[in-house]
Amino acid sequence: MKTHDIEIQRLKSARHDRGMIEIGADLSVQPRSARDDGVGSSALRLPVEDARTLLILLKQVIAELDKAQPRSRRSGRA
Repeated sequence: MKTHDIEIQRLKSARHDRGMIEIGADLSVQPRSARDDGVGSSALRLPVEDARTLLILLKQVIAELDKAQPRSRRSGRA
C-alpha cells in the first residue's frame, strides 16, 4: 500500500452527491517516505483556519441532509 502526505492549500466547496460528501480543494500530495512510523495510512495536514472552515462546510452539508430526511429517521441517530 502506498501512503501519502496530503496538504490542503485551499478549501473551495463541499456538497452532497449520491450518499457521499464531496469536498473541492487545492491539494499538495506527496508520497510518504518509508522511514515514517511504519504506519500504513495516509496523513491529512491543514492549517487551523482551514480546519475550522472544513468543519463549517461539513456542518452545513450535514444540516442540509438532515432537513431532507423525514423526522422519524433523524431522531434515532446517535
